[in-house]
Amino acid sequence: MLSFQQDSLHGGIADPEMDSMRILSETALKFPDALSFSSGAPYDGNHDLGNLTYYVDRYIKHLRDKGVPEQRITRLLFQYGPVNGLIQDEVARMLKQDENIDVPAEAVMITHGFQEAALVALRGLFTSPDDVLLSVSPAYVGIRGAARMLDIPVRGILEGPDGLDPEAVAEAARAVRAEGRRPVALYLVPDFSNPSGTVLPLEARKRLLEVAAEEDLVILEDNPYGLFARDGEAMPTLKSLDTERRVAYLGSFAKSAFPGARLGYLVADQEVTDSTGATRTLAQSLSKAKAMFTVGSSTLSQAVIGGILVENGYDLRSAMRELAAVYLERLDATLEALAEHFPAGEDHGVTWNTPRGGFFLTLRVPFTADLAAMERSARDYRVSWAPMSMFYLEGGGHREMRLGFSNLAPEAIREGISRLARFIKETPRESSEAQA
Repeated sequence: MLSFQQDSLHGGIADPEMDSMRILSETALKFPDALSFSSGAPYDGNHDLGNLTYYVDRYIKHLRDKGVPEQRITRLLFQYGPVNGLIQDEVARMLKQDENIDVPAEAVMITHGFQEAALVALRGLFTSPDDVLLSVSPAYVGIRGAARMLDIPVRGILEGPDGLDPEAVAEAARAVRAEGRRPVALYLVPDFSNPSGTVLPLEARKRLLEVAAEEDLVILEDNPYGLFARDGEAMPTLKSLDTERRVAYLGSFAKSAFPGARLGYLVADQEVTDSTGATRTLAQSLSKAKAMFTVGSSTLSQAVIGGILVENGYDLRSAMRELAAVYLERLDATLEALAEHFPAGEDHGVTWNTPRGGFFLTLRVPFTADLAAMERSARDYRVSWAPMSMFYLEGGGHREMRLGFSNLAPEAIREGISRLARFIKETPRESSEAQA
């Protein structure tokens, strides 16, 4: 009978660091009584089954109003759809309305969430074993996983309290070249980063675009949380500031309109010239990769998202203000509970950052916060969290926790932080010489 040793499979399968997503999701199943700060699941209290059929019907009406023949509409929804998607035009209109990103529909590819958008972009841009992806560190585990599955080496760049330093990006690009390799692209989440919650300041955004031009980099801007800023605090995306088409923009509807649709999009308006001299957008050229990964994205999911966009006048930001208020209430509840249990001025050795939005914050503790500690916390104190060391690309974060508060009600947050405080206070401190 055929069998395999795990290390005989692809490195991305054998690598234990690729298990982060599975471990965090299975913690909830293993310890069902634990309140979970370990995930970044969206709020699920605003769903209505009746909306599914309503938004599909709304999108069908939209197509009819545009004069699309009935037979064509039937085929679009029931058959395989165009590789790059049905709702490119609607997403392009949303991007113009919400983010001041002005691109043609042909520059938009509809994907199965961020993960496929990342895989498609990386597969198209990286052509040699010597090509290197630069990435903010700590970083969302999905980008490292996508790069690992494609055998793309990643160079982590440590962020500070205000996110990624553009000069550190320039230094990293030059260091990679000094090694005889080529830095191709930079990945970051400028708004409420996962896992740290940082926001890149405006001047740093402008300087980062300059650095990208100077160092010949493509910026992969991931923006799943930008809709959830406090009123008046939304920052312009890098893509909206991009005058040289240095930015490929990766978006998702998973955190906003409809998590279960599993839809995202890749915006790539860079020109690609073929051997005949004809030009297309990069998104159109990358359709070959999309076709080989998934053939096309679900037409029914696209109809739901299309209906949501049409119904709201392509203004998803305004449509999400009530949801944004939910997340901001939960952020405030988390910060208030932490301040109550770890008062300023006391010698508890616990500190945290104070994001202005998003789904996460970072808690620093006086002991090693690894998977073993997290499991003990979930088992004995009935509260779970994510070790920040999972997200660091070059090592680090050993005494840090990521707290995800997006899918916990305020009362559950207060109880969860109470349990977490007891776990922290009853865990022996480690000396300053221990790994931190």
